Amino acid sequence: MLDKPAAQSATRASGPLAGFRIVEFAGIGPGPFACMLLADMGAEVVTLDRVGAGKNLKAVAVRGRKVIELDLKDKAAVAQVLDLLAGADALIEGFRPGVMERLGLGPDVVLARNPRLVYGRMTGWGQEGPLANAAGHDINYISITGALAAIGTKEKPVPPLNLVGDFGGGALYLVVGVLAAMLEASKSGKGQVVDTAMCDGAASLMSMFFDMRASGRWTEGRDQNFLDGGAHFYGVYECSCGNFISIGSIEPQFYAELLRLTGLEGEELPWQHDKAQWPAMKERIAAIFKAKTRDEWCQIMEGTDVCFAPVLSLAEAPQHPHNVERGTFLELDGVVQPAPAPRFSATPASVARPPAHAGQHTDEVLAEWGVEADRIAKLRDANAIA
Repeated sequence: MLDKPAAQSATRASGPLAGFRIVEFAGIGPGPFACMLLADMGAEVVTLDRVGAGKNLKAVAVRGRKVIELDLKDKAAVAQVLDLLAGADALIEGFRPGVMERLGLGPDVVLARNPRLVYGRMTGWGQEGPLANAAGHDINYISITGALAAIGTKEKPVPPLNLVGDFGGGALYLVVGVLAAMLEASKSGKGQVVDTAMCDGAASLMSMFFDMRASGRWTEGRDQNFLDGGAHFYGVYECSCGNFISIGSIEPQFYAELLRLTGLEGEELPWQHDKAQWPAMKERIAAIFKAKTRDEWCQIMEGTDVCFAPVLSLAEAPQHPHNVERGTFLELDGVVQPAPAPRFSATPASVARPPAHAGQHTDEVLAEWGVEADRIAKLRDANAIA
């Protein structure tokens, strides 16, 4: 069982975003993850979900906020949402283009009510363009950026989970965009729309590789370049136990350490960056790593300048000594999960609360945001809220 750091189990929000109010329209994937990050950093995030929505109370990405249930097809509920947004710093939604406008909650309406509000929009294809209204998922969004074509085996591309589109190119760019717009609004007094598209973000993540291609340092295809598994000094190798290790001995001094600890030091070897020799060197190094277990290689290489690490499963990762020492994972309501990141020296982030059940905070939030009790009762009687 993991130790639970006191700062991570607090019920009161802390962090550099404490005092900021963000309204989230419930969704899936990058939107909730972005709001988790903002909540971890102290923002008061209120999630608006539809009446009757069932929530997975173990879902990591919905931790840290309060949840209201309401019927956005009800005019009274929409009017109440506009009242909430009048006191918010930011809004985050992940519907297809045009949905919020049809609900009467588009940017023109909301910004007229609260000119300082930052209106964060999260989609796969963006608000405009030929594919804007097409269905899609992470794998599709990264397909048109060059990212998917560059990842995988020589035979075919392999989806890199949904890290590149949903979370890297989506949620993180949404967070950066919303925070930048909030910072600008604090100076100008004017909010704006942040159009975050996963295809844009994934393309941006590929900047270094477009640079390498332009300078002749990247070969189209996979398993041919030093960062895509083509090089013998940057890749994953199987051990005798069936587990794997990773090495990233790019720099000459790190490569020299790799040769020393694999017993190849002093042998007549080809130049490290001779691509024609990479396949033969990969076979040779693979045979060496296959001769010992992962634990044995950890004893030999972990903590050295080889640039080495064991490849751990989701079950193993929280138990690695480095992660334990740093408190990289925590346990919340019986669920082991990553702790808030990054770390702040003066205003530490924390998990304010575990995932909420549907409608758990409806009355509480409305009251905290200035809605009178009789108004709440009328909304409930009309089934506009739950």
